[in-house]
Amino acid sequence: MVTKKSLKEDLARLGIDPAGTLMVHLSYKAIGEVEGRGDAVLDALMEYMQPGLLVLPSHTWANVNDQNPVMDVLYTPSCVGVLTNLFRARPGVLRSLHPTHSLCACGRDAESFLDGEEHVKTPCGKDGAYYRLWERDAQILLIGVNFTRNTFIHGIEEWDGAVGSISPDIKDRYVITAEGRRLHTQEYPHCAPHGSETFSKLEPDAQRLGILTLGRFGDAAARLMRARPLRAMVAELLKEDPRYLLRY
Repeated sequence: MVTKKSLKEDLARLGIDPAGTLMVHLSYKAIGEVEGRGDAVLDALMEYMQPGLLVLPSHTWANVNDQNPVMDVLYTPSCVGVLTNLFRARPGVLRSLHPTHSLCACGRDAESFLDGEEHVKTPCGKDGAYYRLWERDAQILLIGVNFTRNTFIHGIEEWDGAVGSISPDIKDRYVITAEGRRLHTQEYPHCAPHGSETFSKLEPDAQRLGILTLGRFGDAAARLMRARPLRAMVAELLKEDPRYLLRY
């Protein structure tokens, strides 16, 4: 059986820097049978990263839309997995005020890392936390999922000239803060039906260039990379062909 202790050992074996910034996308089911269930998985991640900063997505793009344009930072559930909802409810975890692509973080400078996301007018804009992952050269860990769940790549699309990623139509959105204040924000959302299904074609090049490291986390396949070299690789592909990520 997978244990909290064995999961922390897996993180060390992968080469995770406990004093750095770690962004995690994960599938709970893929990890296997865990003693202590989902709470033990989060305990392992939070305890290991205690000197640094741990970040998980708490996206709401599936349930914040034109019919329901309001994201309540306390009550709107994340649409990207059960563990992300357990994480956002934990003491000491903060959630950003982005209406559709919020992040949750705990640890060193979590508040400043998440600050100002209600003013970001795209899913992963340069004024927000996804760009700060690049500024910090954060480690990005995919647990039981592949590059199709690597939202950081959507940020690279925005920052490095991808065509067909962001809609030209601005949408009104609202965010309710933890104190109950209602904030009006606006967003240029992702173009429909553009998603992340093509991102997996980046994996062979990332592995060949030494950007992607493979390992295990429990029973799950783990993919580890750093933000800066990943951006450099994808930006070069987009420079050659701005529509590269639109095609399978």
